[in-house]
Amino acid sequence: METALNGDSVGPIAVHDFWEKILEQLDHFHVMKLRCGFFLWIRSEPVLSSLALAVSSKHDSVPLSALVLGDPSDTTPSSLAQRLTKKTKKQVFVSYNLPVTNSNLALLVENRIKKEMELHPDRF
Repeated sequence: METALNGDSVGPIAVHDFWEKILEQLDHFHVMKLRCGFFLWIRSEPVLSSLALAVSSKHDSVPLSALVLGDPSDTTPSSLAQRLTKKTKKQVFVSYNLPVTNSNLALLVENRIKKEMELHPDRF
């Protein structure tokens, strides 16, 4: 599903939602495509408890990242934002709000995001 927030077919912000059952848990993915990047909200419940930002740097091959909201000991949002920035060369905001139920969950979630990016590159 993709809609422009201003009602136009092509707008400054486009929204794309998808979901996947991963490890017996239904996970929701909400993407807001921005002019120079995107915001990705990953959740199982309607909670926004973390937010990280990553941007490319002309001085380093590893994108710069910062945790804006959430537990600083949880590196998942920042790490994911960095990897997505490196892949897309765009500014990426990530809100990762899934309970840690399995050590493989973050990898499976990232693989699902990459699959969606391959299927719908124009939505990121």
